[in-house]
Amino acid sequence: MNVEHVDIAIVGAGPAGLRAAQIAARAGARVALIDDNPRPGGQIWRQGPTLAPAAQLQQWLDETRAHRNLVLMNGTKVAAAQGDKRLLLERDGAPLVLAYSKLILATGARERLLPFEGWTLPGVTGAGGLQALVKGGMPVRGERIVVAGSGPLLLAAADTARRHGAHVVAVVEQAPLTRVARFVAALALTPGKLAQAVRLAVGCYRTGSVVVRAHGSSRVEAVAIRARGREETLAADRVACGYGLVPNVTLALALGCSIDERDGAIHVDDSQRTSQEHVFAAGECTGIGGMELARVEGALAAHTALSIPADARLVRQRDRWRAFGRRVAHAFELGADARAMPSPDTVLCRCEDVSIGEVAAHANWRDAKLQTRCGMGPCQGRICGEAAAIYFGWPRTAAREPFVPVRIDTLIAAHERTETPVS
Repeated sequence: MNVEHVDIAIVGAGPAGLRAAQIAARAGARVALIDDNPRPGGQIWRQGPTLAPAAQLQQWLDETRAHRNLVLMNGTKVAAAQGDKRLLLERDGAPLVLAYSKLILATGARERLLPFEGWTLPGVTGAGGLQALVKGGMPVRGERIVVAGSGPLLLAAADTARRHGAHVVAVVEQAPLTRVARFVAALALTPGKLAQAVRLAVGCYRTGSVVVRAHGSSRVEAVAIRARGREETLAADRVACGYGLVPNVTLALALGCSIDERDGAIHVDDSQRTSQEHVFAAGECTGIGGMELARVEGALAAHTALSIPADARLVRQRDRWRAFGRRVAHAFELGADARAMPSPDTVLCRCEDVSIGEVAAHANWRDAKLQTRCGMGPCQGRICGEAAAIYFGWPRTAAREPFVPVRIDTLIAAHERTETPVS
């Protein structure tokens, strides 16, 4: 099987990974930038058939095009961490082993989905999921959409849908008005974010409210909203509901990196080093803080991996945006209504069609998996495992290798040791 060798491997082509790759390539290192999306940009700068690259992404593409020492591995899955500084990849349907000297994890975050009655109906997605689908070309013109859950992502998803012709019926935020108002007032500390909030503002923004039920026969037709003990039903063709973001640390766990128990993020020092030698991390996988923080952390990780002293201004910027991330986390912390467990017959694990009641009958996640197959489907517990952590207080668990579904011949080839030179 082919084994390619690079100085620095970077997993994740969002703002953090792009910035790290740019700096490392400019310094002359051989760099591989790996991402499972067909184009670079991550969730923030996702491109699509009708969506041109964002200005910052286009600038990155223009600048790095001449760097032959930078290999873009788009549409590439990381299947396993083989040890001895090697990753098993699947690229264009074929297996590939990538050997590296340094590894930068910029794996971002995934959306936290919390079940409610009817959440498996067609037309129900995550808030970030809706944004990704629309950017990918899914038509929403004329549709009535309710965006719900928690956090600034709701406004961004609503804005994306609205700009593509949808009618945003309401944005439903679980955080109370007092906390949201204090957060908005504190945006004066970050004028750019204040301007962004003003641009994304919507008319029907409800605080202290949660989605409790989606109605419909063959697809969603309406959604029930609860606020202060009272329910209201809104007609909707689509519901997008996400309760913030969760650091994506699957690969980090497989590599043995320490994880912060408070927020589930990769633990890094002030230079973006993880607990594992030669492994660094940057962006949302080290804690949710936004695009600006991700870019600064990506720069710091690249400097450290290259053994180049970082500019003190980068450290100050990192500290500033980390403070902003803490304000976001406090303002949109999940309240009792968002954490309330749905009815026992509500599906918890969509992959294996397991209800909350079936899972609640067990003492821990391991027993629940053994007896119900909860968490053993294609998503490997990434969705239901997070929900179980919220509802039952069970520790979050890591997915087993392979981390994502791959071809059987990729797994077979993983045991081959034949190396061929890189052209």
